[in-house]
Amino acid sequence: MASGLLDATAVRELASRLGLRPTKRRGQNFVTDANTIRRIVAAAQVTEDDTVLEVGPGLGSLTLGLLQTARRVIAIEIDDLLAAQLPQTVAARVPRQAAALTVINADALRVDALPEAPTAVVANLPYNVAVPVLLHLLATFDSWNRGLVMVQAEVADRLAAGPGSKTYGVPSVKVAWYGAASRVGTVSPTVFWPVPNVESGLVTINRRPQPQTSATRDQVFAVIDAAFAQRRKMLRSALASLAGSSAAASSAATAAGLDPTARGETVDVTGFARIAEQIFRP
Repeated sequence: MASGLLDATAVRELASRLGLRPTKRRGQNFVTDANTIRRIVAAAQVTEDDTVLEVGPGLGSLTLGLLQTARRVIAIEIDDLLAAQLPQTVAARVPRQAAALTVINADALRVDALPEAPTAVVANLPYNVAVPVLLHLLATFDSWNRGLVMVQAEVADRLAAGPGSKTYGVPSVKVAWYGAASRVGTVSPTVFWPVPNVESGLVTINRRPQPQTSATRDQVFAVIDAAFAQRRKMLRSALASLAGSSAAASSAATAAGLDPTARGETVDVTGFARIAEQIFRP
């Protein structure tokens, strides 16, 4: 208790008192190891100047760690029971930081306004919605320039993959529109309750200027979706419907400086932006 952080006993006691049964539907796996929390906060490079946005705080394991360093934490929790309990847990364990916590009881995918602009995102994202939530946070709140998310290891590999990798796909390219993603660690299933069947991965995201292009983000993302809809198809075939015909898709790829017989898995985000410029040009 001296550290204020939750351990395995505290997590189970708290869940028992609340009558909480973690659900797979909401991807509820709670961290029970204080050293893992310290590791995440350190890897996220959280400072006393940061307003951190956390999604899915659950019982508060990571929230407590963030509050020991950050100036403020804004936590979005969809579960009514957990959202109501979190301020009480913080007040009991780190009372001096209690006023620095704001809890928003909502679905993160529907939140489009915050009481303060976040400077960082740090979250143990539920496995089943990790990618859409991350993309929503990147698109909706442009004030944060760095983040660290803990996700299923397979998802972590996809987020950080580069062109040519077997795990490179839609999540890789769309995240690359906003910034650089890097895999920075692995987390054992044994530090969670309930224990998941897979390892987790830590991914950092550092914002950078978006690609300079006359195409809109939606147009570029439409090209990305089409290119990977059938992974093994060549660009000229995969983009035929979007461009109007295979010939038009070939012309667009060629004009963008790409081989029409290449596959989407070899194209980086700037290449997709150039294709979008050609397909959607006035």
